[in-house]
Amino acid sequence: MPKLRYTYQTIEFDTMDIHVKTLKDKQQYDDKCDLNPTLGISSANWSLFGVIWPSAIILANLMDDYDIKDKRILEVGCGIALSSLVLNHRHANITTTDFNPEVEVFLEENTRINEGIKIPFECANWANADDTLGKFDLIIASDILYEKFHLEDLSRFLNEHTNETCEIIIVDPGRGNHSKFSKMMVLLGYVHSQSEPLNTSDYLDEPFNGQIIRYIKG
Repeated sequence: MPKLRYTYQTIEFDTMDIHVKTLKDKQQYDDKCDLNPTLGISSANWSLFGVIWPSAIILANLMDDYDIKDKRILEVGCGIALSSLVLNHRHANITTTDFNPEVEVFLEENTRINEGIKIPFECANWANADDTLGKFDLIIASDILYEKFHLEDLSRFLNEHTNETCEIIIVDPGRGNHSKFSKMMVLLGYVHSQSEPLNTSDYLDEPFNGQIIRYIKG
């Protein structure tokens, strides 16, 4: 396998610049995963954590001025964790989680690049209930509704990590699983709403056809 290739970029927000190291493109793959099949990460999806998707940029822009006072916040399926880097810059109480353990390596490097404090990370599987993350007041995620067979595990995972009063925000590009997932969340007692992100042409190169989905508990 050829050596992994990376790129560095700066993403501008109204109040800050965030610098990130990412994989160069979606063609990158770490063949160490072939030596550890228990990770369950194929060559086809290994790189998905390591590039920045439009949904992640929208979520990060939303977090740029979101009310974070006295909130414990979790980013689920964080990947490069752009939103967490923004929140860390704002001194939020932010924790991150992802299935791919390589995320932690990038998170530590990108936190260092941005001169931030260490962001807690836990490698967690939505299908298991053995993590130590705890409960949160705000849970955020982007582009995580991409596999139908993950939806039930995801709804249970989110519900297990909400405080009695909690808001869940998911930016979804419209992969077709939103309706089924929202029905699951409503059955768990959440109030569901959705809206289109505003002014995305200010920071995205192409139109965004997805939604910002919110689930409110308590």
